[in-house]
Amino acid sequence: MRVLKAHDIASAHELAVKLVLEKGNAIITEDGEATLEISPLTLVVTEPLKGSLISSACRFQKLFMDHYAEALIKGTDNVFEYDYHERLFRWGQGIMLGNTMISTDQIDYIVKKLGNTKESRRAVAITWNPPIDEKRKDCPCLQLIQCIIRKDSLIMSVVFRSNDMLTAAGANMYALVRLQEYISQTLNVACGTYTHISLVPHIYFKRDISDIASFCENRVKIRPVTEVCSICGKCT
Repeated sequence: MRVLKAHDIASAHELAVKLVLEKGNAIITEDGEATLEISPLTLVVTEPLKGSLISSACRFQKLFMDHYAEALIKGTDNVFEYDYHERLFRWGQGIMLGNTMISTDQIDYIVKKLGNTKESRRAVAITWNPPIDEKRKDCPCLQLIQCIIRKDSLIMSVVFRSNDMLTAAGANMYALVRLQEYISQTLNVACGTYTHISLVPHIYFKRDISDIASFCENRVKIRPVTEVCSICGKCT
């Protein structure tokens, strides 16, 4: 597993995009999408609330990012096949336990667990729901969140089964760091390191070719593999 360390989210995002574009192997997904894929990647962000939270090369900027983060933390009226707020704050999705429908606020559990037992390693939230997700075409990429308190700082680690590092990872990190901030403020502790683990990091290099050029800057910052450059054709 590769490990990349960065001071802020924007730098972590750019490092991940560079790595996939320069080292990725071309893979056609089960949905027929052309991707570049690398082995598992860990991004360690040492000061997640400081520095730049959004790369200037990213398609999505602050207005979108704030809306996305708010939807994750507070929920939204929009209807999706799944959404992370529902999975984190109301996990269950219709599952019955006896005559009772399950609806578990996992973030409230994390807050209470760490509030009661500062040293706990059990403050974990999951999103995957086997009876639901095994049958769906669209299912959660984010799988797990763990929070621990060490040296009076809330440390968050997240695991993605699969992660689009070009167009999705920036928004994912932004929203999850905002969630980390929310939990840390609720517990009245500092916001510590954020660790973002992607088990299958990838980029849809054909579908999102127009987003790649802003990261590459005519191959000055990034020198992508030939599959990307042959499709893009923007460099002189």
